[in-house]
Amino acid sequence: MAQCPCGSGTPFPECCRPFLTGKAHAPTAEALMRSRYTAYVRRDESYLLRTWHPATRPATLDVDGGTWQGLEIVATTKGQAADASGTVTFAAHFVGDAGDHGTMREHSRFEKLGDEWLYVDGDLDGYRSD
Repeated sequence: MAQCPCGSGTPFPECCRPFLTGKAHAPTAEALMRSRYTAYVRRDESYLLRTWHPATRPATLDVDGGTWQGLEIVATTKGQAADASGTVTFAAHFVGDAGDHGTMREHSRFEKLGDEWLYVDGDLDGYRSD
């Protein structure tokens, strides 16, 4: 069984798939971050928009271009089941359309609405060519 793209080491059907299919909600901000990364890998625009806070959600999203190669969770603050908000700092590695390798680093903010974690926004630390 294929491992989940999010880097958890768990098979995809037992990891992010229940979130992407809507059968479950991510229990923590980090789990939502991992599932959103997986959605980018799978080019699942609908999941990304569905898990974006309505106050900051864009009307459309372009998920085409490049290939995501791996996710590193750098730090988390709060974002547990009992919290109302949390942050996740991550580094996502990619290969661009021109074959260039790089890393995107972001400090993301999440809020919980009801029992569902949502991505609010993030501070992009930029792209780095590897």
